[in-house]
Amino acid sequence: MKFSIEHIDKSWTLFLDRDGVINQERKNDYVKSWSEFEFSNQALAALSIFNNVFGKILVVTNQRGVGKGIMSIETLHEIHEKMIKTVEIKKGRIDKIYFSTAISNEDFNRKPNTGMASNAKNDFSEIQFSKSIMIGNRSSDMEFGRNAGMFTVFVTNGENDYVIDENLYDIKVASMYEFSKMLS
Repeated sequence: MKFSIEHIDKSWTLFLDRDGVINQERKNDYVKSWSEFEFSNQALAALSIFNNVFGKILVVTNQRGVGKGIMSIETLHEIHEKMIKTVEIKKGRIDKIYFSTAISNEDFNRKPNTGMASNAKNDFSEIQFSKSIMIGNRSSDMEFGRNAGMFTVFVTNGENDYVIDENLYDIKVASMYEFSKMLS
């Protein structure tokens, strides 16, 4: 099926990467505390728009910093709880967050592998990957989406210096907000 934003409705699922999409990515570092978490430009406005468009909004994020012992799983949960509360205050929604703390790229749950997509499908049986979109800022996000049979949106955030194969994404945008405006 050809990707067309006109067909997106509440039967669709949105998968979002976290670092570099929802929040500012820390170059050569990890977000290790809520004080280091900074929403990307207009991310909260985008999530508010997505709330009215998608049936499910899910975050899928690699969090190797936990696996490396740089931060605790409790701190990761605290960051995610505060992120969700802030999103809700701004009229957005995140239905569930899936994360991989694995160090090995071979781990089934670490993107670009599809473990987090499988876990989401187990939790929400109504998910159809052919009616799902993955928004991310790295090739591993785009490969994850492609591997699971989703449409893909590549976010550059105006500063993304990752080289990515154009065959991995359906749409390229400067920000998550730019894509949300296409839907509103």
